[in-house]
Amino acid sequence: MRRPFKNDLFMKQYLVLSILALTVHHSFSQQKQIQRADGKGIPVAAVDSIVNKLMDTAEVTGLCLGIINDNNIVYLKGYGYKNKATGGLNDTATHFYAASLAKPLFGYIVMQLADEGKIDLDKPLYTYLPKPLPEYDNYKDLAGDDRWKLITARMCLDHTTGFPNWRELTEDTSHKLKIYFTPGQKYFYSGEGIMLLQFAVETITGRKLEDLAQEKIFKPFGMAKTSFLWQPAFENNCALGHNVSEDTITNTRYVQAFAAGSMETTIGDYSRFVASAMQGKRLSKNAWQQVFSPQINIYSKHQFSSLGDDTTNEYHNIQLSYGLGWGLFTSGSGKAFFKEGHGLGWQHYSIAFPGKKAAFVIMTNSDNGERIFKELVEKITGVTLPWDWEGYTPYRPTVTLTPAELQQFTGIYDGRLKAIVTLEGGRLKVESPTVNLSKTNLYAENSHHFFLKIMDTQIDFVKGADGKIEKAVLDDEGEHYELKKVK
Repeated sequence: MRRPFKNDLFMKQYLVLSILALTVHHSFSQQKQIQRADGKGIPVAAVDSIVNKLMDTAEVTGLCLGIINDNNIVYLKGYGYKNKATGGLNDTATHFYAASLAKPLFGYIVMQLADEGKIDLDKPLYTYLPKPLPEYDNYKDLAGDDRWKLITARMCLDHTTGFPNWRELTEDTSHKLKIYFTPGQKYFYSGEGIMLLQFAVETITGRKLEDLAQEKIFKPFGMAKTSFLWQPAFENNCALGHNVSEDTITNTRYVQAFAAGSMETTIGDYSRFVASAMQGKRLSKNAWQQVFSPQINIYSKHQFSSLGDDTTNEYHNIQLSYGLGWGLFTSGSGKAFFKEGHGLGWQHYSIAFPGKKAAFVIMTNSDNGERIFKELVEKITGVTLPWDWEGYTPYRPTVTLTPAELQQFTGIYDGRLKAIVTLEGGRLKVESPTVNLSKTNLYAENSHHFFLKIMDTQIDFVKGADGKIEKAVLDDEGEHYELKKVK
């Protein structure tokens, strides 16, 4: 059963913070220039122009941006829709599902507990539990593999537990929790590891995560609009996620706190956390140095690739590694720490440069958000992030065709599969009963070549001697199809 806030106190804090946010936003509007991480200045108007152009080009439904200079928040702004279906717009007080941006915040709590002597980062977690780990229902799958005895808090925070990200997402259809390599041996991102650490922390302290977060992070850092549990006050101004076609996705209203990703927050609140973390507030110097010091070097080609088995030295030159809760790399502007957030309809990115006292937080309620992160981060920070490792494939440029130009492609195409192309609301859409593909937007690369965003599929429409479309040639993830237009 979830723990409710004292509603009167919460609402008073909420109203005060809302008024303060309006005041701060007004002061930001007077800001003329932002300092990038590379030391160059960028006019506020240019930031607006960059964001709006990229959002429009890549169809990013909504976005919130926070910029920190000299350890202070100097820019907060909401862009686009919080709910495109209703026309509701994002602002700086709009609540966003934080996804994995919750993980480093939880890690910060753990480091405070380490400072207090309540947890030893290198002591096996099972020693804090009253029973052996496999005797708990959620970890019964580990019976017979004693490597669970090796897992420590440090391994959970630097993602070296040997666990997969989530047991349900492995290729093993049994969906059982397994240890895939000796804990501490190499990096592989794992939400399961974070959840094990939450279980241990709540057992050690005898307190729930939400209580700890309120005491150690939310209240001290002025994050009155953030919670690991859904709060009724969030209903008044909350964003919905949107898929690649910009259709809304229903929110999950968490009634149980999950350190790996149940947190709701705002761009202002999370920017305050990043600014505080960059300065090591409420941490000892030793703890802060551990958080942002490499714990494990990263040699995987991609963040989520085959449990780290496909290795490369490609990122050695930027010293790509993981600290305690954050990814780390060295840029031309000095050392940086970063964290992504990803869920259905939600894609976020935070990056900070402690030596420059600068940080940038991007939150989007759009499945197209990650497509602009490479270009957006480069333009507002002057730094190239390890975008390929993170899977941030840039958007593909598109062209705009008139409804009359699009109309010629509509019809039924048949062959090894059946495809139906329609024009609705000025958009070309394709569906296929053969492969259970519902109506999906087609995007034009030129006057006859289109692609889908939801899968690696390209369609080239071919004209006959009479100048009319006679067939469609599909390349679908390596498969080649020629479909004749039959109607």
